Amino acid sequence: MSSKGFCDLGFAKLDLDRFKRRGFPEVVFCQGKTKEQLIKIIREFKRNKQVMLLTKLDKEKYRYLKKFYPQLKYNSLGQIGFWGKLKYKTKGYVCVVTAGTADIPVAEEAVVTLEVMGNKVKKIYDVGVAGVHRLMENIEIIRQAHVVIVIAGMDAVLASLISGLVSSPVIAVPTSIGYGASFSGLSSLLTMLNSCSPGIGVVNIDNGFGAGYLASLINRG
Repeated sequence: MSSKGFCDLGFAKLDLDRFKRRGFPEVVFCQGKTKEQLIKIIREFKRNKQVMLLTKLDKEKYRYLKKFYPQLKYNSLGQIGFWGKLKYKTKGYVCVVTAGTADIPVAEEAVVTLEVMGNKVKKIYDVGVAGVHRLMENIEIIRQAHVVIVIAGMDAVLASLISGLVSSPVIAVPTSIGYGASFSGLSSLLTMLNSCSPGIGVVNIDNGFGAGYLASLINRG
């Protein structure tokens, strides 16, 4: 690492000082990066003993990287690779809730992010408002969480419903799941932003990583 706190690889300037500033190293967004670039990035992070998260890592690139770094782990649903975990004192567990089964890939990205950042996680999947009795069967687990992440596409009203039933902060993640009028998640995003229930923060469409990162900061003891 240079005296400036980063490593210049020519095609990338790796922020090796980020852990000191923020409590978690730089996360690698893999989409658009070549396999060769990722090899060099991982090598540098490994040399500096950094915990790693690699988001939007497709299976083909993971299989290639695994040949060079056998310790690299992968969640195929969430398309996220990881290496190592941090240990932090946390205030409680984070509950990750999805409206539908199709929202699970985004949820798994959040779950891996949370676990690598040292959090305990409980998952409750497929409890959308079309069958609200499924949600109510699990509401006490959700109420006891220190932070709740709600992931939903389609009408996306699950975040408002849960927020009205819990005292903890809710992080809402709109997904691109839905038919044509959902506009690839835009309608879900607008629904969540327009929620009448206070205490909801909204991240970008399909951004499970962003939700997991924010929840981890809130949950840190």
